[in-house]
This record gives sequence, C-alpha cells and structure tokens, in this order.
Amino acid sequence: MLFFSYFKELVGKEVTVELKNDLAIRGKLHSVDQYLNIKLENTRVVDQDKYPHMLSVRNCFIRGSVVRYVLLPQDGVDIDILHDATRREARGG
Repeated sequence: MLFFSYFKELVGKEVTVELKNDLAIRGKLHSVDQYLNIKLENTRVVDQDKYPHMLSVRNCFIRGSVVRYVLLPQDGVDIDILHDATRREARGG
C-alpha cells in the first residue's frame, strides 16, 4: 500500500518504466491502481532503434507484474515523506 500511495502523488509527472523484457517506456503518469498497474500518456520508447514497432504507441496500460522498475523524476521524490511512510509501514500503522 505504501508504493500505491506514493505513486498516486506522482500522477501527471514524467516517469520511465522498464519492463521485465528490457523495454523502457517514458511518459506522463496518468493513473496507477492498487496492483501497481500503470497507465502512461504521451509515451515514447527509450531505445527507439531496438523497438521501432513501438514508435506509433502514444498511450499504454502496463500490468504491474511485468514492471522491473520505475524511474521517478528527481523533483518528485520527497525523501523525508518516503522515510516516514516506510517507518510507519514497518511498525504496522
């Protein structure tokens, strides 16, 4: 639940999502759900030479189970809030 709450704060910001098949997609975070499924708008593939068939994709839905990691914008990361939330989660509260 911690990450879901955190990702909801990033809606509208630019993120890069790397999938388990090595495809990396950059776009504006439109929405995220409790399963960490991600919807991106205005997408573009990071390595366009490797994935030319993805050039026409502008919006996409990414199933949470295929995400390797999400690269967050530097200005979108508030370390103090993340630390506090992690401590609360560890205590069970």
